[in-house]
Amino acid sequence: MTVGTVDQWGVNAAEPHALARFWAFVLGGEPVLRNDGWAHVEVGEGRPRLSFQPDPAPRTERNRVHPDLRVDDIDAAADAVVARGASRRGEPVTDEQGTFQVLLDPEGNEFCLVRPAAR
Repeated sequence: MTVGTVDQWGVNAAEPHALARFWAFVLGGEPVLRNDGWAHVEVGEGRPRLSFQPDPAPRTERNRVHPDLRVDDIDAAADAVVARGASRRGEPVTDEQGTFQVLLDPEGNEFCLVRPAAR
């Protein structure tokens, strides 16, 4: 049984418009900035969008859920997103599953750039 499909992922944000612009760059989508402070990223037909809702409360803990983004070149991708406001958390890690780099978006939300091992 399927209960539903993912329509969008919601993220609380101090600055929804700024995060939508950042993630539009990361995901290759278009930022949609609403007058009520909300924003989202349209990433293409059949893919869930990423939505940002205004929330002035400070972030105090690690994410319980984060996106893993498959890339061909982790170093080049990390350099590109750092130039747009992300920051690295530690060094890349390699294990039998592949390599990943943990990063933080401009508001401190974690995400990983991953290059899976050859199968």
